[in-house]
Amino acid sequence: MRRPVRFLGSWWPWRCWAYLGSGFPLGYAVLVGLVGLVGLGVVLAVAGIGLLLLIGAVAGAVPLGELERRRLRWVEPVPVADPHTSLAGAGAAAWLRTRLRERATWRELGYAALLGVVFGAAGFGVLALLAFSLMLVAAPVIVWALAPEPVMLMPGEAVAGPLEALGGTAVGLAGLLLAAYAGALLAGAQVKTARLLLGPREEDDRVLELTRSRVRLVDAFEAERRRIERDLHDGAQQQLVALNMTLGLAEMRLRAVPEAGEAAALVGRGRAEARRALEQLRDLVRGIHPQVLTDHGLAAAVAEVALRHPVPVEVDLDVPRLPEPVEVTAYFTVTEALANAAKHSGASRVAVAGRVEGGRLALTITDDGRGGADPGAGAGLAGLADRVAMLQGRLIVSSPVGGPTELRVEVPCSG
Repeated sequence: MRRPVRFLGSWWPWRCWAYLGSGFPLGYAVLVGLVGLVGLGVVLAVAGIGLLLLIGAVAGAVPLGELERRRLRWVEPVPVADPHTSLAGAGAAAWLRTRLRERATWRELGYAALLGVVFGAAGFGVLALLAFSLMLVAAPVIVWALAPEPVMLMPGEAVAGPLEALGGTAVGLAGLLLAAYAGALLAGAQVKTARLLLGPREEDDRVLELTRSRVRLVDAFEAERRRIERDLHDGAQQQLVALNMTLGLAEMRLRAVPEAGEAAALVGRGRAEARRALEQLRDLVRGIHPQVLTDHGLAAAVAEVALRHPVPVEVDLDVPRLPEPVEVTAYFTVTEALANAAKHSGASRVAVAGRVEGGRLALTITDDGRGGADPGAGAGLAGLADRVAMLQGRLIVSSPVGGPTELRVEVPCSG
């Protein structure tokens, strides 16, 4: 808490007045806009245009909230965090759908109403008191400049000269003190309201803990995946290699015995089966986590998958090395989408594109197939959506009947 004398001698009264002064015209404009959009929206609701106007009124609260969080820095040293989910790279329709579902948007709409009706009017009152007080402080100068014209500081009582106007100066100084403290109190109330309505709520602490739990779950999954991969590579795969070599030696010896031709043929068949099992096991290990993904990153791994795919795949991935969970999630999303395109879509071409935008990986997989993919019909897309959600990302599926089908993945790259 600042001492009164230090407060009056600092820049804080001026900062509060500037904050309230800029808030008055902003609040007036917001009030006019809200009344106009909501009023026209209700009147034109029957024509169908009204709903668009009402949605515009709600969506307009989002940029207003961002402006107010920036304007708060004039009187609040601690910045107010953005409560919204990051939507870097999302289209306008996806942005609008997400914002309309967020509670923060509706809190910002409530703040917009308070700004137009309460804080704007209160700010105007403080500014009017400030302006009137400054005029009273300058009363002797005004009387002297306008002499011999009569000047009335109070209705019906003319001031004879500058000395008599000193009483008005005293009243003006008291008004300045009142305006300074009233402005500080009003600015403080607006800051508290803005923190309550424009910032993250207490439940975000639970969201943070849930995020940490998800990160721990991802780490545990990756550790288990590496253990399985290591066991398959160092255990079963090596045993199959040894079995194949042993069968090869047995076949060579049996072929040297004339009467053992049938047995040699059976051993040769067993050796071929062991070789196929080894190849399938290698494909399985590669599918769990390809080595090229670890060594060279997402773009190289997807390019390798595209070369083996039965449908022509155009790859346009301009991404740097990303945190391992992000790369793994993106890779398996691409492979699942390519598998679905080959099995179900009847596509003749698939395109994979990805960029890092605003700290988030935005990845799209598009095919020109028949469309009609239903994320709720099977576990494939639902499982991918769950995996993406573990990293606080989103999986958006667009697949109208007749095509095309587009999968869009957005994952934060914070690791």
